Amino acid sequence: MRFLANTKKSKLKIIPLGGLEAIGMNITAFEYEDSIIVVDCGLAFPEDDMYGIDLCIPDITYLKDNIDRVKGFFITHGHEDHIGALPYVLREINVPIYATKLTIGIIDHKLGEHNMLNKVKRKVVKYGQHINLGCFRVEFIKTNHSIQDAAALAIYSPAGTVVHTGDFKVDYTPVYGDAIDLQRFGEIGKKGVLALMCDSTNAERPGFTMTERKVGKTFESIFSDHTHQRIIVATFASNVDRVQQIINTAYKFGRKVVVEGRSMVNIISIASELGYLNIPDNTLIEVDQLKNYPDEKTVLITTGSQGEPLAALSRMANGIHRKVKIQPNDLIVFSSNPIPGNEKAVSKIINDLYRQSADVIFQDTHVSGHACQEEIKLIYSLLHPKYAIPVHGEFKHRKAQAGVAAELGMDKEHILMISSGDVLEIDENGAEVVGKVPAGSVFVDGLGVGDVGNIVMRDRQHLAEDGIIIVVLTLQAGSGQLLAGPDIVSRGFVYVRGSESLMDEAQKLLNEHVTGLTDRGITDWGKIKTEIKDSLGEFVWKKTKRRPMIIPIIMEV
Repeated sequence: MRFLANTKKSKLKIIPLGGLEAIGMNITAFEYEDSIIVVDCGLAFPEDDMYGIDLCIPDITYLKDNIDRVKGFFITHGHEDHIGALPYVLREINVPIYATKLTIGIIDHKLGEHNMLNKVKRKVVKYGQHINLGCFRVEFIKTNHSIQDAAALAIYSPAGTVVHTGDFKVDYTPVYGDAIDLQRFGEIGKKGVLALMCDSTNAERPGFTMTERKVGKTFESIFSDHTHQRIIVATFASNVDRVQQIINTAYKFGRKVVVEGRSMVNIISIASELGYLNIPDNTLIEVDQLKNYPDEKTVLITTGSQGEPLAALSRMANGIHRKVKIQPNDLIVFSSNPIPGNEKAVSKIINDLYRQSADVIFQDTHVSGHACQEEIKLIYSLLHPKYAIPVHGEFKHRKAQAGVAAELGMDKEHILMISSGDVLEIDENGAEVVGKVPAGSVFVDGLGVGDVGNIVMRDRQHLAEDGIIIVVLTLQAGSGQLLAGPDIVSRGFVYVRGSESLMDEAQKLLNEHVTGLTDRGITDWGKIKTEIKDSLGEFVWKKTKRRPMIIPIIMEV
């Protein structure tokens, strides 16, 4: 009888580094023994109270600490919340990127902007192709989404197979290309799936997500009902199928098309070059040529559907766009739904457009790119996973998917609600969170990456809420005698010209307090600053119930 002493398999570790508390910043590490692969590398946009922050990218401390074991990035599709952090992360972890053709095209443009194109290895992967890296084999599976070339990933490891859906929906009649490869999902399911990591964005919504073609029919109705108006359509730059349908409809009704907005121009040029967008000859014109055509014979496709302050539509609505002015006869179509958190910004743009006597349509001109409950059930039914790990969404979205999995009869102990930073060890015999790694947001502010942390952010919030008071005084070297000041300068606290009596009282209090300190022979700068902060802070709170930041500045001559 032969004993197999050291054949016990290791467990697979699944480590989400972002994407499980919000919609955005998706990135997950898969680790088996000496191999780590990473799925997606996205960014998130800053919250309202993140003053001055441009972008949020994931904390990759764990990957940097284990850089020798990181084999590559596998990207599911070309949206910013899945690829946006790559230029920043690749500076620290330069490993190959694997993705489908359009996704690589968009990544190439992004890397080109950061002068990194020649430094990073990229490989275009076809559906059905398998990539072997370390202990892993990864297969790309065709799915549908609001951007073409989206893929699910079957991740094969010695501990079992994990399927990551990426962002997906089931569209049997896509505008471009084939429908989702449900047959392949079924084949993988028959061989056995350890865990399913499924998109949760629309898990609260019953039924099915509508096909993208439905929007095309809506556009035909809009164009036929508004033949005497210029039409401006705001949509996501990355929704190439939507752009294709707008162009098709414009061509059918004999209208010229202008593309406005930097990201829109970039995506359309990339998609056209790679053959994902078919633009009829003599349809596109430059924005400068608008004046050569009657308004009713033109269409503008623009960015700004989310109310972004610097996007093209926002500048038009505010009257600061250099080349396009909103006119009373214009029709503006919002072909998108506000992303959670953007509702106020979108509402403001709509109000601004109405004030300029434009017509606005913002209903029934969008379908989601994410699966609703019945499509999620279909994927579960095809794959029969042993474990469910809901991903991509706020906690409530993932909880809704957990409910769908339970409804299908899955053991509740096998539905794993993990958090970013959790280290989940999993195999056929069990699954448990065994540790925690650093995870969270790293702030990008201008050229600085990570140099703005919690302390700086707290100071910015403090300044924004209560303002600042600066107290300046001059002391004589050696004796510590007060030579000048204390003088008060304030910003963002009160309007000084309207609050003379308050500032005069503060000035009088400081004069007495600082004179008292010098009379007592106190020359320690730290002590003087603390006394100024305490006395002035207490006075201001009593008078105004505000706590401005107080900064004493002492000069010595």
